[in-house]
Amino acid sequence: MCSSPRDRKASSPDIHVISPAGVVLDASRLHRARANLAARGYRVALDRAALARDRRFAGSDRSRLAAFARAARGPAPVVMITRGGYGVTRLLDALDYEQLAAAGKQWVGFSDFTAFQFAMLARAGAATWSGPALLDDYADEPDDNTAEVFDDAMAGRLQILGFASRGPAGVDVTGTLWGGNLSIVCSMLGTPYWPRVRDGILFLEDVGEHPYRIERMFTQLLHAGVIDAQAAVLLGAFNGFPAAAHDGGFGLADVVRWLRRRTRTPVIEGLPFGHGVSKLTLPHGREVGLASSRGQTYLVMPDAHVH
Repeated sequence: MCSSPRDRKASSPDIHVISPAGVVLDASRLHRARANLAARGYRVALDRAALARDRRFAGSDRSRLAAFARAARGPAPVVMITRGGYGVTRLLDALDYEQLAAAGKQWVGFSDFTAFQFAMLARAGAATWSGPALLDDYADEPDDNTAEVFDDAMAGRLQILGFASRGPAGVDVTGTLWGGNLSIVCSMLGTPYWPRVRDGILFLEDVGEHPYRIERMFTQLLHAGVIDAQAAVLLGAFNGFPAAAHDGGFGLADVVRWLRRRTRTPVIEGLPFGHGVSKLTLPHGREVGLASSRGQTYLVMPDAHVH
């Protein structure tokens, strides 16, 4: 968790919350989420445009760009998004990544925020945090694992993350941890905001995408050489999709089996990350270690000293 109130100025927030993408439709959920974070010891400052609206967006493009600049200049060491949705890719060519990286903030989010995280890594070599969003993870009573791992990550004491997994045992690799929402990852291919990561650990998740669409996006990454260039692939939550009448039993398990047949890169399922209840906070763009045993996988964080 962040430092105690005794260790910081009373007026200095710990977290600056911005809305870089979709509009926040229910202000009461936002204020409830803020209160839940406050109950964990955080001072939370809402950006002045966090509740703005321009059609489906949380304010105009110019307004959302200004929110990034305010967060970078402000005193809070952590910047968290309210929600994803759609809108960050509209801003990518107008953001100053070197300046944002130089601000030294811990940028936290997921889903549509994957676009910003890719751009920060590609254009400035800057690490961010793939982790909770205010509305998704704190509007209701926060999941213990989500909240505790976030606290540890922001306090600099995150060392090892273990989770139940399915996939090959005996994987022992080190590489840049990167990835996020599968749809956004694919949309970044061929753009100046694509990080050129080889021998990395690529993690992927998505919501509301039918398994055949997931397979089609995996195919794109395979044909582009992305999957084969990695040391390992971690699959998080893929949920929220309706079954179709003509599926004939085709599902996500078929997609994963198909992917494993097409690549020598180890594919490990079970990463607690995505649009689900439990969500790890992951250092996007930093080197981590990965080790898998039967039914369990471990991520060793940067600077962890493990004996």
